[in-house]
Order: sequence, then structure tokens, then C-alpha cells
Amino acid sequence: MADAIIFEVDCDPALYSQVNQALGLDPDTRSGDWPPGLVSHTGAGAGNLVVVFEVWDSRAEQEAWMGSLGPALEKVGVPQPRRMEWVPVLGRYTR
Repeated sequence: MADAIIFEVDCDPALYSQVNQALGLDPDTRSGDWPPGLVSHTGAGAGNLVVVFEVWDSRAEQEAWMGSLGPALEKVGVPQPRRMEWVPVLGRYTR
């Protein structure tokens, strides 16, 4: 079964869309060159908190994606996450 990763970052939620723009991704239209191995991605935020929840086929594929994501996060000014945790996927439903 796949693994999930949770990121919690103390930052303005407007930075979420700026990171996606820097990467050429649009979660709403699913356009862009999404990374191999990414099963699902959800970004949420309010106040000064952004939470990203992703399901990956493997941790190695997510780690490879960090080579592209890391520079985009730095470019936009996103700070280090206060939480980054892997958890096993117990079940999944997608509409």
C-alpha cells in the first residue's frame, strides 16, 4: 500500500498558489507536469497555516520530487515545515 506525507507550514496561504505557479502546476485543472508516483495531492490553509497532504506510490519518488519542489519553495519564500510526517495509508476513497 502507498504512503502518505503531511506537511504543516507556518506561512501565508497565498504562497501555496505561488509555489504551484513556479512549478507550472494547477491542482484545480490537473494541468502541468505532475511528478511520477504522486497518487493524490491536497493543499489547504487559513490564517498563517498551510497543510499539504499527499499520497505517494513510494517515498523514493517523493524524495526525487523534492529536487524540483525544494527550489520552488525557496524561490517563493516558504519556510521549513513545522511538521513533516510519513504515515501509512490505511484506505483511500477518491470521488
